Amino acid sequence: MQQSKQTRDMFLTRALEKILKDKEIKRSQNANLRQECEKTLDKIRNELQAAGGQDGSFTPIEADSYFPVFELACKSRSPSIVSNALDCLQKMIMYGMLVGNTPDAESPNQPLINRVIFAICQCFTGVNTDEGVQLQIIKVLLTAVTGNNCEVHEATLLLAVRTCYNIYLASRNAVNQSTARGTLTQMLNAIFSRMEAQAEHDEKLAQKLQLENGLNESSTEATDNDASSLHNSKIDKDEAQETSFCARDRKTHDCQQGHTDAADDDADGDDGEENDKDQSQEEFADFNGYNSNMAGGDLADHDVTSVVEQILNELVDNVVGGKEETPTQQEESSETRNGVDAEAVELEEAPSISGSLTSEAAAAAGNSKETAESEESEILRRNLSVSHVLQKDAFLVFRSFCKLSMKVLSDGAPDPKSHEMRSKILSLHLLSSILEAAGPVFRNNDMFISAIKQYLCVALSKNAVSSVPEVFELSLEIFVKLLEFFKTHLKMQMQVFFKEIFLNILDSSSSSLRHKRMVLDALLKICQDPQSIVDIYVNYDCDMSAANIFEQFVSLLCKTAQIANAPNSAAGDEVKLMRKRSLECLVTLVGGLVEWCNDLYVNPQTMTNLGKEHQTELGEQKTLGVISSSNQGSCRSLHSDSSDPMNSNPNLLLGLIDNPETLEVTKQQKDILEQGIQKFNSKPNKGVLFLQTHNMIGSTPADIAKFLHTEYRLDPSMVGDYLGEHEKLNKEVMYAYVDYLNFKSMDFVNAIRIFLEGFRIPGEAQKIDRIMEKFASRYLDCNPHGTVFASADAAYVLAYSIIMLTTDLHNNQVKRKMTNEDYIRMNRGINDSKDLPREYLEEIYSKIQKKGISLKCTRSSASKPSAFNKGVISAAQRMREMQTMADNAKVLMEAASHVQAEFICTKHLEHVRPMFKGCWNPLMAAFSIGFHYIDDREATLLCLTGLRQSIRISCIFGLSLERDSLINTLSRFSLLEDTVGIRELEWKNREAIKTLIQIACTDGNYLQQSWKKVLKCISHLDLIQSIGSGVKDQTTTAIKKSAVIIDSSPILTKTFGMDKRLATIQESMGETSSQIYVVAVDRIFTGSTRLDGDAIVDFVDCLCEVSLSELNNPLHPRKFSLQKLVEISYYNMGRIRIQWARIWAILGEHFNVVGCSDIEEVADFAVDSLRQLSTKFLEKGELPGFGFQKDFLRPFEHIVKHNPRAGIQDMVVRCIERMVASQAHNIKSGWKNIFSVFTIAASHDDERLVELAFTTTSSIIRQHFEFYFASIIHCFQDAISALREFSCSRFPDTSMDAIQLIRLCANYVAEKPKYFEDLTGDEPQYGAQAADKIWVRGWFPIFFELSCIINRCKLDVRTRGLTVMFEIMKTYGDTFHESWWHDLFQIVFRIFDQMKMPEVQIERTNWFSTTCNHALFSICDVFTQFYTTLAPTLLSGVYDQLLWCIEKENEQLARSGVNCFENIIISNGHLFDEETWQLTCEKAKLIFQLVAPNNLLTWNPSKTNDRNELQRLQLFCILTSEMIECINNFLFLPKATKCEDEANLAMATADEISEETHESGELFPRLNKTQLLNLVQCLHKSHDLAKRFNSNVNQRDLLWRSGFKGKTKPNLIRQETTSLTCALRILFRLHENNTGGYETGDDQQIYPVLHRTCQIAVSYYIRITTPAHRESWSNILLLILAKLLRMPGDKFTQLRNDLHLSLCDLLLFDLRSEVRLLLRKYLIRSESLNNTVA
Repeated sequence: MQQSKQTRDMFLTRALEKILKDKEIKRSQNANLRQECEKTLDKIRNELQAAGGQDGSFTPIEADSYFPVFELACKSRSPSIVSNALDCLQKMIMYGMLVGNTPDAESPNQPLINRVIFAICQCFTGVNTDEGVQLQIIKVLLTAVTGNNCEVHEATLLLAVRTCYNIYLASRNAVNQSTARGTLTQMLNAIFSRMEAQAEHDEKLAQKLQLENGLNESSTEATDNDASSLHNSKIDKDEAQETSFCARDRKTHDCQQGHTDAADDDADGDDGEENDKDQSQEEFADFNGYNSNMAGGDLADHDVTSVVEQILNELVDNVVGGKEETPTQQEESSETRNGVDAEAVELEEAPSISGSLTSEAAAAAGNSKETAESEESEILRRNLSVSHVLQKDAFLVFRSFCKLSMKVLSDGAPDPKSHEMRSKILSLHLLSSILEAAGPVFRNNDMFISAIKQYLCVALSKNAVSSVPEVFELSLEIFVKLLEFFKTHLKMQMQVFFKEIFLNILDSSSSSLRHKRMVLDALLKICQDPQSIVDIYVNYDCDMSAANIFEQFVSLLCKTAQIANAPNSAAGDEVKLMRKRSLECLVTLVGGLVEWCNDLYVNPQTMTNLGKEHQTELGEQKTLGVISSSNQGSCRSLHSDSSDPMNSNPNLLLGLIDNPETLEVTKQQKDILEQGIQKFNSKPNKGVLFLQTHNMIGSTPADIAKFLHTEYRLDPSMVGDYLGEHEKLNKEVMYAYVDYLNFKSMDFVNAIRIFLEGFRIPGEAQKIDRIMEKFASRYLDCNPHGTVFASADAAYVLAYSIIMLTTDLHNNQVKRKMTNEDYIRMNRGINDSKDLPREYLEEIYSKIQKKGISLKCTRSSASKPSAFNKGVISAAQRMREMQTMADNAKVLMEAASHVQAEFICTKHLEHVRPMFKGCWNPLMAAFSIGFHYIDDREATLLCLTGLRQSIRISCIFGLSLERDSLINTLSRFSLLEDTVGIRELEWKNREAIKTLIQIACTDGNYLQQSWKKVLKCISHLDLIQSIGSGVKDQTTTAIKKSAVIIDSSPILTKTFGMDKRLATIQESMGETSSQIYVVAVDRIFTGSTRLDGDAIVDFVDCLCEVSLSELNNPLHPRKFSLQKLVEISYYNMGRIRIQWARIWAILGEHFNVVGCSDIEEVADFAVDSLRQLSTKFLEKGELPGFGFQKDFLRPFEHIVKHNPRAGIQDMVVRCIERMVASQAHNIKSGWKNIFSVFTIAASHDDERLVELAFTTTSSIIRQHFEFYFASIIHCFQDAISALREFSCSRFPDTSMDAIQLIRLCANYVAEKPKYFEDLTGDEPQYGAQAADKIWVRGWFPIFFELSCIINRCKLDVRTRGLTVMFEIMKTYGDTFHESWWHDLFQIVFRIFDQMKMPEVQIERTNWFSTTCNHALFSICDVFTQFYTTLAPTLLSGVYDQLLWCIEKENEQLARSGVNCFENIIISNGHLFDEETWQLTCEKAKLIFQLVAPNNLLTWNPSKTNDRNELQRLQLFCILTSEMIECINNFLFLPKATKCEDEANLAMATADEISEETHESGELFPRLNKTQLLNLVQCLHKSHDLAKRFNSNVNQRDLLWRSGFKGKTKPNLIRQETTSLTCALRILFRLHENNTGGYETGDDQQIYPVLHRTCQIAVSYYIRITTPAHRESWSNILLLILAKLLRMPGDKFTQLRNDLHLSLCDLLLFDLRSEVRLLLRKYLIRSESLNNTVA
């Protein structure tokens, strides 16, 4: 009770007493006030006395009854009384004592707070209002509007805002103006913040209802719960309001307790004003229990929407439906007002939900009810998103300020102190603050979006062309905020702003430089938001129906950056500032694009050669977003329907629309379309054909006509010309074009307006005639009834006359205008010789006079020329152009306010690629010109930054052309090109060098082949540093002599001379030798370790190319890049082997080239670098099965092979020798290259080099084979190949030692077969068997290389090789597999390969007689040793090889072949089977055929005088004899034949006939009859040939004279006798064995041959005439007689009967004694046999 008393005393009693004490209270006009004050004081005292000691609480409602007295005080004319009253009202409102939520006694339909605010606002009467009263009004209105204790809405709120607005305009006190402006700002913040807080509360309520009602239930259950949801929502709202009011009561009591003393002090003045404001602001910060700064959500579920819609319908029905004044009416009414009220009239006229105001407000409300609904009310009714009255308040306030900003300024020069100007600027400021603080509701609610479209955008289209800089700047500021926050809803509006206003201003000659600079400032802010830039491109440049905003945006900025300097200094400074600002915009834009796609960028400085796998994939980007301005409202909008399929599955829509590939295709189609339009605007037919070729329009006339209708970018003049052409297609298109229009129920003038708004009438009369004729026909077709025309001719003539009337009335060049009567007279008799109604023609005249026929505003006849570099235009012309711009923009903006266009909020990173591809060229041009022609340091740095960022984008997206062009440009900036010669480096060139180095450090992963340009510049930088540092060596001296000095300052050169100029240039170059450049360049190469796998390969590849260009310079070769290659090889040797292999594949090839350089110093450096790198690389070791060492050491092999210098080769061999000595334990696959190097060195002519290489090889085989054989075994073949080369060297000692090492290697193979079996990697080629690996990897190389040695080397070496080869075979042959022997003999047979034999005949003969002969017998020995293994597969091959030897023209080789044939049979015949004997006999028969000297009987020197043929025949005779002996020897053994001859001689003298004995080892029994008879047949042929030759004395004489067989006459007596002897022995043995082992009847086959042979022998002997010849046949007679005598009786008798007469004839000759004796014994036996028979 005590607290209540103090409160009343403080806020009521003291205020009333203070009013009563005022001297003005005594005036008569204040009599009622004085009485009311006294009554009120008495009432308060009585209430206090009545309360007594009761403990009561003070409620806010009790203070409402005391308001009338303060209302009277506010109406007083005394400033002091009004101030006291207002001060008390402010404190009561602030502390919650005066809430005003009770009904007003005078107007029960309205709350009391409306009356309170109205009374407060009435205190301001205009410019003469007391300044103290103005300040109190501001305070109390601020407290009422921003506080939480009372609610001020709608018309009352607008009244409060209007009053503060008027105080700002009318007050002469600067403090009051600032306070009013600040108050307005705080009011607006409170209004919109409360709306956002309420939306947040609604969202939480929706979430609560969603949880309670269970949205997952069926739709039927959800419908049943709607009613309960409505009930619950109302209950929840009531509970929330009660809670809020309770909180206010608690706050009120707390404030009363905590500020009692302060209130006492405030009773006398305004000392507590600031505290009150602070307290008010603190209380506002918590509205209804929710913080205003919290972001709200979206009430999106269907059930809550239906509930809220019911509530909103009730609210809307309560809104006053009176129509507000239209803009025209408002302008008219404003003319009747004056002063400040005319400026703020818009704020007065807002509809009220609760009712009408008292007095004037009530009258205004009543008047508005009597009018029709306004456009604004329709917006409110259309949009049901006003979930709370707070949204209505915000809408009304926002709309009012939009209208205020549209006020037209007075004519003449603008006065910055005028009410109009200050009003416009303030309204724009407040609109900007509203947009800046806009929350989700304001940004997305359809009601506010509609207001922005219909009011703010239209207002902005007017103010954006204002000549007042401050207005223009504020318009730009608002535009930027609209673009930032509302672009998703204002797609069409943004296009108008960009295209028609701001970019137009930037490009227009009518715009001032200051305006252009402000546009650039705004564009800079836009460029700072990458999202906006990308959205602009996606939504406009990739939209077929939109303008290329981004393209124009960039193009104009680039053009502005390149404008020429102005002639005067002031304009020149402005131009420089514009150019600089344009560059800043471009750099910011490119930087924004870099930031946008930054997720795709991988900085090498953050990597450790991990590859590109860390790079973000384009497919894994941010979540996409798309917002449709037509259907996408606020996230708190009650219209958001969760049942929308696109809302329920947004990804479906997002993926469909925001697809980079699809949009890029659309952009390409748009470019084609624009190109076609451009062609059409110059030559329509070509344009149509072009578009049809690219499938942009159809081929039918209807398709072309539709295109002409819908494409607004076509030149209307060209459209008219195309439609008027006489060609068939043009006519059809024109007919389709006209038929496309529908003139039904349309008057004739409007019809012709619509018809002609799409094109301009052509100037040719025939074209006009065709077009208008078709129009008249179409009009009557659409209106067959109810027209005044009797025929189409009448309509045609009238249309023609209307065109003439329009030209006459609206052409300024026509001085005498056509009158109404003139027009009627002109149209007489056109309606089938009758007149049209006069009233009809007068109406037409009136319409045309008011408004002529014009093109549609969207049609433009020609593109505007560029504004830059134009002459100065007049102010009047500038104003006209600006006004035209404003008018066009307003028309387009009003048309766009009702257009719904979908806006894509993209998140794809890939969009940057086509954006940059479209603008990189002008960007490069702008940066280049800026760099060269702007001397400002900051601008230069901007250009370099822009280039660097452009390169970054091109790198990220792999745009090679763009990247290379930009880097080339930057390299030209740096002057680090070979083509520029030696020039002085200015500071900007040095900055370009730094930028280039920075790019190399940060973007190395993406430079690819652009590294070449960068590294060339770095190489040139090193050259410049060498010159600048004054280093005097051969290179720099040559450079200075050969370089071209480019003099950029000829005046200095002329003044001081060239030497001084050179010194200046050298000094400028010396600045690049500072530590900054050196460290930066080193960082490029040391940082190569952080490049990914592909980038390091490109880097190395380009560095190798630069290195080659340095080394190939004929005047001054340099090793800078070669040294850097060695460095990066060291740095990157720790990479994974796959990457290192790719790097070394390039480095190795480069070292191959450099190591073979003609410059010895370079080659030495290359080899030494290779040695160092190899040593370090070998230290890393290698796992089995890999081949990295082999690849690494391959350059040594290439250099030693292709570099002819002995010094380099010696250096390579010594490097290898050192590596083997120090790193043998680490070498694995590198052994292959080592042995390859030694293989090449072995063929050298330098004995010292060969000895060095062989010594190392010998140490490897003798020492390292023992310990590291497992590592070397992979290169075992290479080791043997090296030994082969050493064996074939020119130095015999080395050759012999090398062959001995091969023998040693054979021991390793035999002793360590397990190593070969465990080898992997050869299974596909050699089979999976481990044993085969021993042959392939071990034995085969040894035998093959030995065969090569035998084929290549001299006699002693090859003989040693043959010996070692067959020694190895004989030693280890028992371990060989059968399949190995086959391969082995193929190798051995290579010795006899005629293609590998010497070409010189002497050497070839020597080869046959030595090597082949030796090899032949060795083969036979090996074959005999391992016959069991070899015979099944190799016997035929051996026979063939023997045949090859016999065929040769070398006697020794051929005879050796026959001997080997004999030896093989004799040695192994006991192992022959039937098939083998058959093969042997066939081969023997073949040999007989090959060596038969048949040509002896026919050779005639008169026909052919070939000495070789005689030698060959002589050789064949020898071979035939050898072959007969061979047959005899292997059948009967050599000693057996001799023994038989001796037995025959002994038998002649013996008394008894001895029995014939046979050798136990003879092979005759192993042959069958057929085989033996075949041999006999061969012997018979040989005998027959010899016999015929011996009988042909003439042929023998001929041959003898020709030199055949030496000094005596040739004969074949030995062949004749030996062949017959062998045949007889075979036949007698067969005949003898006939009874043993032979089948019955065989004798019938054998005996005739035996009989015939014996008969031939005896008969021929009888015919022999010479004694010597007859003597040679004695052994044959002895053989026949001895065999005959040893025959058993029956066989003897049979043969005797056939031969007896012939044998008896022998008695006629002088026979040898042994023959006579045997013949006697024969005759005796025959006689005894005859006696027995008798």
